[in-house]
Amino acid sequence: MTGVLYIVATPIGNLDDISLRAIATLNAVDLIAAEDTRHSKYLLNHHGITTRMISCHEHNEASRSEVLLEKLLAGSNVALISDAGTPLISDPGYRLVRAALQAGIRVSPIPGANSAIAALSAAGLPTENLYFCGFLSSRSKQRGVQLEKLRHLHTTLVLFESSHRIKGLLRQLVELFPEKQCVIAKELTKVHEKFIHGEASELLAQLDDDSALNKGEFVVLIDNLDDPAAHQLNNDDVELLKILLEEVSVKIAVRIATRLTGKKKNELYPQALRLLDRSS
Repeated sequence: MTGVLYIVATPIGNLDDISLRAIATLNAVDLIAAEDTRHSKYLLNHHGITTRMISCHEHNEASRSEVLLEKLLAGSNVALISDAGTPLISDPGYRLVRAALQAGIRVSPIPGANSAIAALSAAGLPTENLYFCGFLSSRSKQRGVQLEKLRHLHTTLVLFESSHRIKGLLRQLVELFPEKQCVIAKELTKVHEKFIHGEASELLAQLDDDSALNKGEFVVLIDNLDDPAAHQLNNDDVELLKILLEEVSVKIAVRIATRLTGKKKNELYPQALRLLDRSS
C-alpha cells in the first residue's frame, strides 16, 4: 500500500497560526519535506514536532522528488511544507505533486494560512472575484509587459513583491494604474503588520518618506474593477442600434451590436427596446 503525500500549510508569520490538524499530521508522518529545513526547525521546535526533515526546494526538487516518490511508493507518509503559507502557491512543490499523482499516490491538502487571502480579507477592496498574479518578473521591462496585460483584467489583482523591488513595482503602477486604489499589506501576522491604502503614487510617496516601510514581504492589491461609466452607451452605439433594428430583430440587433461595440448585452438590450417603443 502506498503512502500519502500531505500538502501542509504553515504560518506566514505568527507561529501559532497553524491548525490542530496540521500539527497532528506533521507529528504523524514518516518524513517532512521542507523548503528550508533550517527555517522550518523553528516552527517544529515551537510545537514540539520531532519528525525527521529533508530539504525540497526549487533547486533540488527534480532529484528530491525521485527520492520522495520511492518512499511514498514503499508506504511512507510524507508532508510537504514551504517556508511560509501554502506549498505550491508561489512556492516549490509542483513537480513533486504532479509526479505523485502520475504515480497513483494520494495527495491530500491540509489547508491553512495564505498571505494572499489574508491580505484580501482585511484590505477593504472588492472580493467578488480576483486574479492571483503571484510574483511578476524580477526584470523591470518584462514586469512592465506583464502589468500591461493585467490592465485589461477588470478584477481585484493580487501580487507578491519583495522588499528590494517594491518601489520599482509601484513606479510602474503609477504609470499603468494611475487612478486605481491599491493596498500594500506588509509583514502579515507579524509584529510590524501594516496595511497602506491609496493610489500607487501615494503609496510610493509613503515608502520614500519612511525607509522602514520598505522592509519585509509584501502583498500588493489593485482594485482594477471596470469603471461603470465606461460602459455607458454613447451616441454611436445608439445610432448603430437604430440602423440594425431597421433590418433585423431585437435579438439579432443586440447580438451584432455587442460584437461591434464591446458593450454588454444587458446594457444594449434595454436601449433597443426603448428605440422600438419610440418607433411604434
